[in-house]
Amino acid sequence: MATLRRQRIGIWIIAVVMVIGTIGSFAVMILANQNSSADQAKLNELTAKYEKDTEEYKKKVEAQAAELSTQYFAEFNQYKTRPGTFNKDEVKSLKTEDLKQGSGEALGGETTFTAYYIGWMPDGKVFDTSIANERLEPPITATPGGVISGWTKGVEGMKIGGARELTIPAEEAYGETGSGNDIPPNTPLRFVIMVIPTPEQIPQPEMPDELLKYYTTGKF
Repeated sequence: MATLRRQRIGIWIIAVVMVIGTIGSFAVMILANQNSSADQAKLNELTAKYEKDTEEYKKKVEAQAAELSTQYFAEFNQYKTRPGTFNKDEVKSLKTEDLKQGSGEALGGETTFTAYYIGWMPDGKVFDTSIANERLEPPITATPGGVISGWTKGVEGMKIGGARELTIPAEEAYGETGSGNDIPPNTPLRFVIMVIPTPEQIPQPEMPDELLKYYTTGKF
């Protein structure tokens, strides 16, 4: 009888351990689900805010671009007839022609500036332009080292508000590599560049650190 009793006690102990283990497993699963749900909720909240901030940023940029287009379109649009053919073999060095004298600060070789532009190749084909459907695209911000050397050298001495035509030899444009499918290797280029006062910078929203960490590691 004692042996049977010990066996029964052992069986009960085993059953209790199994029950406790099962409950523990369920508790871990529930906690994991709760954590997962909490993480998902946090992820949704952070993502929604970042998307909202980004959308607001885009609207501000578009509004600024529209305002600048209204201000400068008529003036810059007069240069859209400048593109035409030219003899690429005659382009041996950088040449500039002022189309309008500006009245603002003069640009140096290390100056960051804001500009509208039209670019074309020797056959007269325009490969890029700020003019699109009777409006201007957002102007570009040109930084030293961020544009071809023909631009950096070609705008030296220009004053803000001015317009200049640049004839750029291939080695000061895109050289032996060309640029994508639009500009073949060893192609000289021409540009009309109009420099405008740099507009107020609109801060671009940064991805929150927590969101960046989650996308990087999969957890907060």
